[in-house]
Amino acid sequence: MFSSIAPLARHNPFYAPHFQLVQDGVRKRPAEPAEAPATRRGLAAASANEGESGTEGPAEARPEGVRGWACLRCLRHSGLCEYGSLKFYALCGVGGVLSCGLTHTGVVPLDLVKCRMQVDPQKYKSIFNGFSVTINEDGVRGLAKGWAPTFIGYSMQGLCKFGFYEVFKILYGNMLGEENAYLWRTSLYLAASASAEFFADIALAPMEAAKVRIQTQPGYANTLRQALPKMFAEEGIWAFYKGVAPLWMRQIPYTMMKFACFERTVEALYKYVVPKPRSECTKGEQLVVTFVAGYIAGVFCAIVSHPADSVVSVLNKEKGSSASQVLMRLGFRGVWKGLFARIIMIGTLTALQWFIYDSVKVYFRLPRPPPPEMPESLKKKLGLSE
Repeated sequence: MFSSIAPLARHNPFYAPHFQLVQDGVRKRPAEPAEAPATRRGLAAASANEGESGTEGPAEARPEGVRGWACLRCLRHSGLCEYGSLKFYALCGVGGVLSCGLTHTGVVPLDLVKCRMQVDPQKYKSIFNGFSVTINEDGVRGLAKGWAPTFIGYSMQGLCKFGFYEVFKILYGNMLGEENAYLWRTSLYLAASASAEFFADIALAPMEAAKVRIQTQPGYANTLRQALPKMFAEEGIWAFYKGVAPLWMRQIPYTMMKFACFERTVEALYKYVVPKPRSECTKGEQLVVTFVAGYIAGVFCAIVSHPADSVVSVLNKEKGSSASQVLMRLGFRGVWKGLFARIIMIGTLTALQWFIYDSVKVYFRLPRPPPPEMPESLKKKLGLSE
């Protein structure tokens, strides 16, 4: 009866829910959805308590007809804390610190070569040439330049990125209501991740500026302790925040793609690839799905954020330049220098970040909602259930 509408609602990630149901040739608008319950804690708060076996709780433990996103009516407890509680957000922030701080520090050598290719393409012609030149000039230890600001800066960024993402996802989901939260879920992921990254980049900017100076200006400074006072003496506090706007240009599209693509890829993998429901998968199997979805998301992240990344690298190296001036000077081809290295780095980074973040949730037994499913009330409106 409504077979043409149901797939659209399920599969189109940017579907706008303007319903006009058609039955027997007569257009009918559905009744206005009932007001959202005041006790709603957020999106997909339906993860059942996970037992020692590593799988989710049995289906009979859930309220009848309540699964996935339809459990927005419920408050659930899982493990150590309640979904949407302050403790939940704090532990998610800890997961963000570990996932971003450790992974970015681990790829400092590749990041160093990538930055040098962006600011001096004549000298550092390729990834392998960049590694060779760096080792010849600075030795193997030279590949670790900038590790301290990288670890501190990206740990702070991860705290805000993942912690605030959970906050905004729940907040915006409550504002939309259960049915619209399901139908607009991709837009919801995009909005929540963009909001979180806005604050995360403010936390990252000072350390990112110091890192680029250390990595791309030979002789400027070898350590963070040398770089910070020198930068402040030259340009004041502006030295640490002049790159925040380009950071927003780079990181907000990156994070929007990172979270939205990851969420929808996980949903698609469980629906079309994994041969059994998520509730029947062990924690190990679920983490494998997390890693694969994270890598796929990372490839797209690298592409959409690379032009702004090139601008940030050049801007933090030069004094007195603006983002628009750097962009004009680099041109279209210049902003794509080092893309291959960035795809390798960001793809691996994103996969590992999601793997670590999800592992932290497993370790602390935090609520881990299953992929979203259409609410029962919406199924009734679409004629998909009795």
